[in-house]
Amino acid sequence: MERGTRKGNGKGNGKSKPQSALTRSQRPASTSASNLQKLNPSTLLAQATSLLHTSQPASAAPLALRALNALRQPSPLHSPTASLPALNLLGEIHIELGEPDTARAYFLEAISLDPEGLIPESEGSGGAEKFLWLAQLSEEGGEESVRWYEKGVGLLKRDVFVLEEAQKGKIKKEGVTLLLEEKRRKLAAALCGVVEVYMTDLSWDPTAESRCEALITEALLFAPSFPEPLQTLASIRISQIRLDEARSALLRSMELWKDLPPEDTTVPDFPTRISLARLLMEAEMEEEALEVLERLVSEDDGCVEAWYLGGWGLWLMGGKEGKEGKERKEGGKGDGGGGMEEEERKALLKESREWILNCLRLYEMVGYEDERMREHAVELTGLLDEVVGDADGDGDLDVRSEEEEEEGEEEEEEGEEEEEGDGEWEDEIQDGDGDQEMHG
Repeated sequence: MERGTRKGNGKGNGKSKPQSALTRSQRPASTSASNLQKLNPSTLLAQATSLLHTSQPASAAPLALRALNALRQPSPLHSPTASLPALNLLGEIHIELGEPDTARAYFLEAISLDPEGLIPESEGSGGAEKFLWLAQLSEEGGEESVRWYEKGVGLLKRDVFVLEEAQKGKIKKEGVTLLLEEKRRKLAAALCGVVEVYMTDLSWDPTAESRCEALITEALLFAPSFPEPLQTLASIRISQIRLDEARSALLRSMELWKDLPPEDTTVPDFPTRISLARLLMEAEMEEEALEVLERLVSEDDGCVEAWYLGGWGLWLMGGKEGKEGKERKEGGKGDGGGGMEEEERKALLKESREWILNCLRLYEMVGYEDERMREHAVELTGLLDEVVGDADGDGDLDVRSEEEEEEGEEEEEEGEEEEEGDGEWEDEIQDGDGDQEMHG
């Protein structure tokens, strides 16, 4: 999934202060007011939101749940939809915790309170967001995902229209302009989400290609300077084997953000850039893919997939360099640079090996689950060892899975037993021969 936030500010989880020597009756009256404030659902939700945005979802969850339980209690102070903010926040928290079933349940409950999305976001987490999350969390996928996306898209179009009308006034408000840009980007991203469904779950649909073309055209109209629609356009063109157009779209997408600092909102989020790297490799733009991946690992060096893609990209670059060098040599275009070309190729492959080994180390360290990726990484390691040799200090890296290790140990034990058996058999032969000689 490509939503959500990717260390902490210490709110709500610091060490408690030493107890005051004053008796309860001697303490200031503001203490009890402070305790009441801590129990206030709004305060709890604010603290939970802050923790979620600083990548502490496990700490945010109990605070948000406490707020939800308080808001569910019958009270004249709470409207029937008062629990909406807590439900939506808990949904996002459980996505970050890797618990999609729990997240889905919270979003479905939120939709039961606001089935048409008529409650504005400003009045308690209404609007389109919960529908867009459910489109991505749908168990059935396909047409169900499209229905949820379409619900969200309709609400975002309404919001964009209202903001555009507000912007037509004589007084231009910066807040309205920023909110309008944000809504347009969300709308474009939602339209791109529908495209992805038609390219995967619904690729069998005879109208899939025409729908994708219409959806991506609309997304580009709403957000022409947003990288994601261009990236999605490239994905469509790759599927149509129109690689030149795909490369053009990918380069235009990168130009929008590659020179910007990481905190700039135009820079796509981490998962979107991982997808971009894959598309660049599919379009045979390995150098550009490596540029994206180097930036990603500088931001977060704990991403298994980034290291894997970087290693694979360098492997492809090394192979391409070797092929081009061979073609130049066979074409008689000089041999003076042949040695240098081979050195450059080996340098690329050595770097590829470093990236792949980092991927495998992290894979085991974090308990990553993608066996196909792991198998390919192990295969690449073997091929690289044959070409560039076993690097110093890495020869002891065991890239086998637990099952493979157990199978290897069993084979070793069987081999040892066979050797022992062979030894006994040889001893018997020797003893037999000896006896024959003695009695001969």
